Amino acid sequence: MSESMSSHQDVRKRHERSTTSVSAVSKVQKTSTRSTSVRTSRRSHKGIKTTVQSVKELDEADLSLLSKSKKTYLAMDKENEIIGYVVPIFRSSQGFARELLESQEEERKEESIGYVALRNLFTRETTEMQRVEKKTRETTLRESADRIHLVRKMHEREEFQRKMNADSLTHPPEFIVKPRSHTVWEKQTVTLHCTVAGWPKPRVAWYKNNVWIDAKAYPDKYTVESNYNMHSLEIKSCTFEDTAQYRISAMNVKGESSAISTVVVKRFQEGEDLARKPHGFCPEYGVTFRTHITDKFSVSFGREGETLSVGCTVIIFPQVKRYQPDILWYRNATLLQPSRWVQMHWSGDRAMLTFKHLNKEDEGLYTLRINTKSGFDSYSAYVFVRDADVEVEGAPVAPLDVRCQDANKDYVVVTWKQPAVEGSSSILGYYVDRCEVGTDRWVQCNDTPVKFARFPVTGLVEGRSYVFRVRAINYAGVSHPSRISDPVVAMAPADRAYLRSHPSAPWTAHIIVTEEEPTVGEVPGQPSDLAVIEATKSYVVLAWKPPFQRGHEGVMYYVEKCVVGTDTWQRVNAGMPVKSPRFALFDLAEGKTYSFRVRCCNSAGVGESSEATEPTAVGDKLDLPPAPGRVVASRNTDTSVVVSWEPSQNAMQLVGYYIEVSVVGSGVWTPCNNKPVKCTRFVCHGLNTGDQCVFRVKAVNAAGYSCHSPESEKVDVKAAIATPSPPQRLRVVETVRDTMLLDWEEPKLNGGAEVTGYFVDMRKVTAGVPGSWHEVNTKAINARSYKVENLKENMQYQFQVRAVNMAGLSKASVPNVAVECKEYTITVPGPPIGLHVTEVRKNSLVLLWEPPKFTGRSGITGYYVDMKEAGAGDGAWRGINGKATTSRYLQIAGLKEGASYVFRVCAQNLAGVGHLSQLTPPILAQTRPGTKEIVVDVDDEGVISLIFECSEMTAESKFVWSKNYEEISDLSRLAMQTSGGRSRVIFNNLSLEDLGIYSCVVTNTDGVSSSYTLDEKEMKRLLQISHDHKFPTIPFSSDLAVELLEKGRVRLWLQAEKVTANCKVDYVFNDVPLTQGEKYSMHFDKNTGIIEMFMESLELEDEGTYCFHLVDGKATGTSSLVLIGEDFKTLQKESEFRRQEWFRKQGPHFVEYLSFKVTPECNVLLTCKVGNMKKETEIFWSKDEQDIEEEEEKINYIDDILTFNISKISKQDAGIYQVKLRDDRGKDKSVLNLIEQGFQEVMNEVFRVIANSSTELQVTSTAEGIIIQTSVVYYNEDLPSNWLHKDTKISRSDRVHWGVTEEQLWLKINEPTEKDKGKYAINIFDGKDGVKRVLDLTGQVWETAYEEFQRLKAAAIAEKNRARVVGGLPDVVTIQEGKSLNLTGNIWGNPAPEVMWMKNEKELVSDEHYALKFEAGKFASITIAAVTTVDSGKYSLVVKNKYGTEYGNFTVSVYMPEGEEAEEEGDEKKDKKDKKEKKDKKEK
Repeated sequence: MSESMSSHQDVRKRHERSTTSVSAVSKVQKTSTRSTSVRTSRRSHKGIKTTVQSVKELDEADLSLLSKSKKTYLAMDKENEIIGYVVPIFRSSQGFARELLESQEEERKEESIGYVALRNLFTRETTEMQRVEKKTRETTLRESADRIHLVRKMHEREEFQRKMNADSLTHPPEFIVKPRSHTVWEKQTVTLHCTVAGWPKPRVAWYKNNVWIDAKAYPDKYTVESNYNMHSLEIKSCTFEDTAQYRISAMNVKGESSAISTVVVKRFQEGEDLARKPHGFCPEYGVTFRTHITDKFSVSFGREGETLSVGCTVIIFPQVKRYQPDILWYRNATLLQPSRWVQMHWSGDRAMLTFKHLNKEDEGLYTLRINTKSGFDSYSAYVFVRDADVEVEGAPVAPLDVRCQDANKDYVVVTWKQPAVEGSSSILGYYVDRCEVGTDRWVQCNDTPVKFARFPVTGLVEGRSYVFRVRAINYAGVSHPSRISDPVVAMAPADRAYLRSHPSAPWTAHIIVTEEEPTVGEVPGQPSDLAVIEATKSYVVLAWKPPFQRGHEGVMYYVEKCVVGTDTWQRVNAGMPVKSPRFALFDLAEGKTYSFRVRCCNSAGVGESSEATEPTAVGDKLDLPPAPGRVVASRNTDTSVVVSWEPSQNAMQLVGYYIEVSVVGSGVWTPCNNKPVKCTRFVCHGLNTGDQCVFRVKAVNAAGYSCHSPESEKVDVKAAIATPSPPQRLRVVETVRDTMLLDWEEPKLNGGAEVTGYFVDMRKVTAGVPGSWHEVNTKAINARSYKVENLKENMQYQFQVRAVNMAGLSKASVPNVAVECKEYTITVPGPPIGLHVTEVRKNSLVLLWEPPKFTGRSGITGYYVDMKEAGAGDGAWRGINGKATTSRYLQIAGLKEGASYVFRVCAQNLAGVGHLSQLTPPILAQTRPGTKEIVVDVDDEGVISLIFECSEMTAESKFVWSKNYEEISDLSRLAMQTSGGRSRVIFNNLSLEDLGIYSCVVTNTDGVSSSYTLDEKEMKRLLQISHDHKFPTIPFSSDLAVELLEKGRVRLWLQAEKVTANCKVDYVFNDVPLTQGEKYSMHFDKNTGIIEMFMESLELEDEGTYCFHLVDGKATGTSSLVLIGEDFKTLQKESEFRRQEWFRKQGPHFVEYLSFKVTPECNVLLTCKVGNMKKETEIFWSKDEQDIEEEEEKINYIDDILTFNISKISKQDAGIYQVKLRDDRGKDKSVLNLIEQGFQEVMNEVFRVIANSSTELQVTSTAEGIIIQTSVVYYNEDLPSNWLHKDTKISRSDRVHWGVTEEQLWLKINEPTEKDKGKYAINIFDGKDGVKRVLDLTGQVWETAYEEFQRLKAAAIAEKNRARVVGGLPDVVTIQEGKSLNLTGNIWGNPAPEVMWMKNEKELVSDEHYALKFEAGKFASITIAAVTTVDSGKYSLVVKNKYGTEYGNFTVSVYMPEGEEAEEEGDEKKDKKDKKEKKDKKEK
């Protein structure tokens, strides 16, 4: 490649210097035996010759390699759309080469990559191909044969591409993998597999012996699956009748194809070999791989910009070493590949799909498919992507699915899909942005928003790659940009197709350059097939084909327009011709009609114009889609609803539909999908259970949104009705000669609808071989037991049961073990049946049952009920009723909340107790949230009724009322009314006949039920209430009462609950009406119902009976008050007292009299509250009638509060305290007795504060023993306290004693032993019982304290007995030289210490100079005879025993007389001088 480029550069330089054209001609001739070089020469006016000789030889081997390469000759863009056809270049003649050069769209030139890079549209191309050679006949025939061979190869390759590429050409169905035949045993399941190719995608149908198989009609028998061109038919539980010929038919518009397989079902006979290879057997590994998908991802929700992962656990059995299955992920049936947006991960047992940055394009149905050598398994779930939050309130959300189509040299069409949410106003249009790949600079392509979801972008640079994005705009603002498109190259479709089908190869030709005369350019011809391919209000797009005659260089185009009705043509792109055969015209006048034409141009000039287009009116040719039709919403699950609708009629270029949901009454519409769907049925997930919703749909195409469809009918978000699950625990409870009694439990799930009955099947079992199933009852039975009659005695039978509701029939239950039908000879009753519970609460429930089908030899006399906790052993059973109950129900109380119980019942007759019933399922004793009880109501007319409400009603739920747990059928004594979730039982005439237990059960709920017991006492109460309602009285909130007011005034009052404005009151005293006057004043507030009468004072003549009589329409009310005898005297006395109190409070007075309180610091405060004080008011404090001098720290007066502080109270503070107030308005006093009982109350309060302030007991160790102590805030010597050991009071002794130190109370135990371990407590009196502080002196606490005691004791002993220098040694000794020094040190130690003398940290030894002595183990002496200055220094007496060592240090200083000192100094100097001279001589 580089050599080729350099050669072309040299050619270009020579061309510029010589101003001559360069001509390069290369021609390759292909033959089977030789290669012929082609030489072309042409002389210029300067006589320079250019010759190009090809050195590349293409022989038959080259052709064979070319024929083997599997390349498609269909030119396709990124979306696999056909944009041209590429003819392979095989040059064998001059005519074939010229034909390839004449068509730019359908044929390609043979060019090198270097030549393409250097080509300029306005550079003259002077390449010529000439062939100057005479051909022989043999050569001509060989070339013709080669040409035929190549055409055949091309045809074969084209046929192969038609079959393999379903997106390019249609072809009829073809079976890639045909279903194979199978031989299986009875009761086994077989699956037929096949793979079908074809385009359009063929429809398939399965036939059995040429009869179409309707799998939906027989879901228990057949399952048909079609996934990704792989189809399967599963035949379940094969019977002999399934032996047949099965045919699959595939059909599309191109034709039909069939494949046949045979299934043979064999019955097992003894002696036959069952060994066989099962379906899906893999001979490569010798196993059958079974795939199970668990831990499946559910419907997922994400938001734009978030990261989301979904996955499943995949179990493949058996595990084969180094075998890996194929893990494939699909979105909407399209295979996904790893990209910048999505990543796949397989860990060996879990498949994960991760979205790194969610976009709305990622929304869809995701399928995980696991392919093994034995087959495949798959799982699908939907992923919803919500819009990101908008930056501006009311702005639209981002568009989605931006794609590039019809790309050309300088032109591309950008398409996108409109978002689901337009914002607060309709979308005005869209902005398209482009960005060149490799940069981050975005350029807006359109100044005016475009309304269509399609926009042609022009002005691209050829050869460069671009990405695009789109933004929506409305009146509120601009949306976020969409996800960027895939990169697209600005290149002609033919060039793109050529590069795809021809990989680049190095240039191998030799170029010989000579200068020659330049050729004359050729003006291009007319473009053809000019047409308007798209027209909107904003733009018109033209397309045409290049001219047949265009010379040897590239062409460009001018576009002209003309308003219809005029002859004036205007060139649209006069300044810049376009390179692509596509052009978009903007700024056309809407409503006008235009014609268009195109001219070609090159360096030689401008060619003739093309034929004009038909008149085109500027306007939208694509209309908005019509609104979708009727919308039907149906229940699906607790959080989803299935929505289906009628499609938009005659909608052009429909993109899809958006579904919206609104909760009834909210007025807010929310999109269910953020990516349009093309189907007319959609499951809307993420709804709230219990909401009532409506739905609507709108269609969308490139022109915009349709109108909304009509709203659907209201639908409740709750699970849809399904068939029930199979009944449980089927068993044969009794057998008679030709009769068997069956019993079973209700299905675990009723499918959302009430189970309306059951169907029983049976079959005979002969010699262990079961026969065919037969129906027992053709009409559904309501009970959960059934008596099967007319059986054969001594024959074994098996039974199965199916439940039925309004949705259909359930699957069969598990059959019972084969039971022989024989005579029932037992005299006692059989087991009761139909056990079930109701009214389950946290501590009670009601158990109900049905009587046995066989009662034995006598009638049933009663029942016994047993219970135990679920999971307990058989020994845990206990009887509930000691006496047999004749009822078929029992109210069981005394349960433990949260525990689970099981129950059983047995019947009794005269012969004895019968068989036990089947156990109930475990019942959890728990009151469900929202549980309501039956309430009794008596209305204003006196009608008595029972009311029960339920908030969990479904459309199929019903209220079932029972009396004594038998459904009420006789309505002669009561009536029933039900409305919504409320039911009411009304008694016609309540009497003794109506007594009993009334219960109500709501069907199709989780056990909603309640009961109400109506006994004789309750009946009388209700009848009384009913009478009161029929004959009303005025109720009183408060009966007539008396109250004393300020200044001793008397108030008689009552309050009626409710009166009208017409209510009147009569006031009566001793049967004499009273009226308003000087003595009496009356007041009646009809709003509050308060009636009052006031008297200033009570006199003797006021003793008697007072009565208030009320009349309010028909209702009356009377209330009386008797004031006579002691009651009147007490009231009169109190009135007089209050009168006097009023006068007292006119001056200074006590609001609260003197009292005391104890502070946390154990100070006693005497306090009282005063009122009506002035500055002149005098305050006097006294104790025992002795005035107390005012002290700031004791007496205080703040905010009308007087306080007297007694700090650390003692017996000296006992006495009578008094406070007096006095001024010109009056006086008052308050007395507090703190003697004997009063003082003791104060001390008790003090003791309480002290006791409660005590800290927890703490233990401290000493050398003598252990101390247990507590601290208090204050200690009073009168505070009673005692110490306890093991709850026994401790006696004081020499070893154990206690005391008080300041605020600490302690107990000391000297020399503790093991006996002292245990619990210690101190009981501190708190005025009542006492406060106890406890310390458990055992375990780690004892060990820690005892170890510390031992350590301290040992340390004390060591300190006491360690070796010590007691005395006798001075600190400093000064002595004259020549004298003797004697020092004696007193020492102590036990055992006796060792003694050592040291001088300057060196040990001294006794000799003539030092005399060392140690006497009596107590005295150590040192004698230094005739001391000299050398003896000066630091001396130490070291004593040491096993407890320690001690040093007795002293300093000895020896001095000389003055004369001797001078002489000695002279001698020293002389000695030093002699030593120095000797040293010098020695060195010399």
